Amino acid sequence: MKSASYEERLHAPLAWWLIGLAFVVAVWWIFVLATPQWLAWLAAAIALTLVAGLVGHYGAARVAVADGQLRAGRAHIPLELCGAVEVLDPDLTRRAGGAEADARAYLLLRPYIATAVRVTINDAHDPVPYWLLSSRRPERLAAAVRAGRPGPE
Repeated sequence: MKSASYEERLHAPLAWWLIGLAFVVAVWWIFVLATPQWLAWLAAAIALTLVAGLVGHYGAARVAVADGQLRAGRAHIPLELCGAVEVLDPDLTRRAGGAEADARAYLLLRPYIATAVRVTINDAHDPVPYWLLSSRRPERLAAAVRAGRPGPE
């Protein structure tokens, strides 16, 4: 088996963090107008914790190819079970994750990333026909999966 390595975190964009910050300010403002100041600051701290936790967790998803495995979020599969790899442009990604999606497929999609990679799964015991993975660098991800599979190219 050839060695392949790739890693990408699907970080949430700055705009999501700014919207979250605006939400925290709005919570603080609403509370400061109607309650004691200490309660407003407590509500803002709780809102900030929730925003940071939610946006941070959602944006912490990782796609990686290493040690003979394709990893996407918490899922992983040996590269020898990966078949055809297809790089999808924004239009194909939208269609593949929407109207043309197979309900059995494994999807790790983020709405703020326009491109993706579809990896066919060649395992008779696995009902998942393919993985559809968001990627900012789909060509590099596809190349790493192809390079890491055993056998001829």
